[in-house]
Amino acid sequence: MAAIAAISIRVDKLPKEKFVQGKNGAVYYNCSVVLNDETNQFGQNVSVTDSQSKEEREAKTPKTYIGNGKVVWTDGQATRAERQEEDTAPESAQESNDLPF
Repeated sequence: MAAIAAISIRVDKLPKEKFVQGKNGAVYYNCSVVLNDETNQFGQNVSVTDSQSKEEREAKTPKTYIGNGKVVWTDGQATRAERQEEDTAPESAQESNDLPF
């Protein structure tokens, strides 16, 4: 699927305890973006929620909505993204330590 969604996120709604320190020193926040089939009364069809753990989902913990928006462009197709298996790097690339990450 190719789509562009314009969203606004309420930064004050982000639970600080869920920020994640990346290996590269950057700080990340995991969230879920939902593209809805129907538009709400504000002309929006995209919602952003705080990502939930498996335990939170099983306990039916209410979602924390942190943003919303709308799809502004699409090619009209939706496909599910599948994780690709990582190939092992060639031996010469494995020996090199000058990579930036």
